[in-house]
Amino acid sequence: MKRNTIDIITLGCSKNLVDSEQLISQLEAAGYQVNHDPEQPEGEMAVVNTCGFIADAQEESINTILELAKRKSEGQLKRLYVMGCLSQRFLADLQQEIPEVDRFYGKFDWTKLLAHLGNHYRDDLRLERTLTTPRHYAYLKISEGCDRRCSYCAIPIITGKHRSRPMEDILREVELLVAKGVREFQVIAQELTYYGLDLYHERKIAELVERMAQIPGVEWIRLHYGYPTDFPMDLLRVMRENDNVCKYLDVALQHISNPVLLAMRRHINKEETYRFVETLRREVPGIHLRTTLMVGHPGETEEGFEELMDFVRWARFERMGAFAYSEELGTYSAQTFTDDISDEVKQTRLSRLMRLQQRISAEIQEQKVGTEMRVIVDRREGDYFIGRTQYDSPEVDPEVLIKVKDNPNVRIGNFYQCRITGAEEFDLYGEEVKDEG
Repeated sequence: MKRNTIDIITLGCSKNLVDSEQLISQLEAAGYQVNHDPEQPEGEMAVVNTCGFIADAQEESINTILELAKRKSEGQLKRLYVMGCLSQRFLADLQQEIPEVDRFYGKFDWTKLLAHLGNHYRDDLRLERTLTTPRHYAYLKISEGCDRRCSYCAIPIITGKHRSRPMEDILREVELLVAKGVREFQVIAQELTYYGLDLYHERKIAELVERMAQIPGVEWIRLHYGYPTDFPMDLLRVMRENDNVCKYLDVALQHISNPVLLAMRRHINKEETYRFVETLRREVPGIHLRTTLMVGHPGETEEGFEELMDFVRWARFERMGAFAYSEELGTYSAQTFTDDISDEVKQTRLSRLMRLQQRISAEIQEQKVGTEMRVIVDRREGDYFIGRTQYDSPEVDPEVLIKVKDNPNVRIGNFYQCRITGAEEFDLYGEEVKDEG
């Protein structure tokens, strides 16, 4: 157990990661040594930044807390703190069930942790972060909360209404990160297309991204977590006209069957969804779309599921994730519908959907063989450098594998022109790497 050392364990999404990075910066300024996601905790204090989105994430968070609580009971840990979405949502229950935790904080009051450690939150460091990602890329959170009320989603219950960050703060943060060596930005929010409505009374995501693109040193900007209804189409012009705005959009569509979309409260129908995808591909040639789909929502019939399969065959998403419906306490679905589809049926549908997507992904990846693509190198693993194209977000998307022995001068964090020589269902293989200089 190391004195004056704090282990921070981050669970859940990249938005939680940004919160942890801000906390680390504050703690380091206060004189603490901080380890993030250590393989073996060794600090005298630990902070768990939890996820409370769905049942599996909740279970992972609780198990992590219990493991650290056991360490504390065995004298291997002095203090244990919990923050994030799970404690925001289930504070009273957690306090009663896990008394070993010294203090619980929610999603937004983690700054009080500093006061409990005898320090104060420093507003002069509010735009500062200690990056836990490779130094050449960072996640950039532009807002909190969500005003959408999808039937199945607990996020608005946890995070509250949408709140945009001031544009000047975001742009200043980008400048600070560029000065530290960041070249690639993953723009994230619960719903980025809402950006600006609360502060400026109009959607400002296109203006924000365009201004980001003009900052010297910003090489790639990638957009995550859009929403199809009332999508700000001026954003497509920004993507098309700015080379450093990746031709990539992460927009969750969830389903295609009209009865299911209505039950989900998505405020869009089948015909509009087809037109939306067509518009994206027409306005931004070569765009790669990432989407998320759900199976097993209450009321999804076999016919409705087959509509979803047909939609995926037609859309040929370059990137797609899917999950089975999970009833979440307090959501509209939980209060209104009966979870009437068995787990067995949900898993069968999920497996069929993902097998279809694997075939589509393999075909799309194969089409890239023989082309030359711009690649950023993230890391080395064994005999390969691991990189990504503009169409690949860290952690969730395919990667490009480049043999070390054939390219010994490759440097992590640099961009290269790379000829694609092979493809698998998800990953690509590259050779003849040329430094951009």
